[in-house]
Amino acid sequence: MEENKPILFIVNPIAGNLNKDQLIAEVKKNIAKKGALCELYTTSGIEDAAKIRDLLSKTSPSRVIVAGGDGTIKMAAEIITELDLPLGIIPAGSANGLAFNLGLTALPLSRQIEIALGDNLKHIDILVINGEYCLHMSDFGVNAELIKNYHYSNIRGKFGYLLQSIPTLLKSKYPFEFEITTEKDNFKKKGILLAFANFSKYGTGANINPEGKPDDGIFEIIVFKEFDILEIFKTLRNEEHLDPEFAQIIPATQAKVRCNSPVAFQIDGEYMGEKDEIEVNILPNKLKIATLHN
Repeated sequence: MEENKPILFIVNPIAGNLNKDQLIAEVKKNIAKKGALCELYTTSGIEDAAKIRDLLSKTSPSRVIVAGGDGTIKMAAEIITELDLPLGIIPAGSANGLAFNLGLTALPLSRQIEIALGDNLKHIDILVINGEYCLHMSDFGVNAELIKNYHYSNIRGKFGYLLQSIPTLLKSKYPFEFEITTEKDNFKKKGILLAFANFSKYGTGANINPEGKPDDGIFEIIVFKEFDILEIFKTLRNEEHLDPEFAQIIPATQAKVRCNSPVAFQIDGEYMGEKDEIEVNILPNKLKIATLHN
């Protein structure tokens, strides 16, 4: 950590259920122990990206720390990658998929702050989907429909997802039809879900991409062919392999996908509307992130 440079601390005040006042006080105390100043920015939902860029220009921090969910982290990553600044994460959202994959969500706050300020830095890949960054996981189909329905419900957390799961499946018009073109092949597939994975797991713990690595310059396209409750439970048990009759995994460095009709689509837990065509590319080792291990 560079001396005499502040640390920009971005907090989403309405994310998750954490007491943000206590969190802010703890982070400020630990930054002071490092001999640095804390430049605090609290998101408002109004021109946050522009305001953060202005702060970065004025303060030239040594790193950025984000306390929020996947959406806030994604926004920060889109801003800081060109500056090659390290990013520290304190999971504080209702959806913490990236932090879950990094092994942060099970740790006490004191340890999360220690890691966010630490020197264990890992360069991870970033997916770019129709110009939008994807750090963790994106998909077409029933999961995106579930995220849409969850967004409009009043119950947060995993219980809220559970309550929306059955109505979503009953109303969904799956299977969906996809035409997929990668750098190596072109094929048509039918399925209930088509995912693009930079990491291995959803924030719920489902291990849909057992061999996925976020720093290998490759992403995985996963086609879930049908709704199979037994195979879904296997993903929750962290099984090392998926039944190829249930899911097909296709490694790629770029892809285009066309749908016969618009299908619900999400990126990192944010519902993006219905799409009938997307393009996916990868930026290898683009984001420098503070982690538990190198």
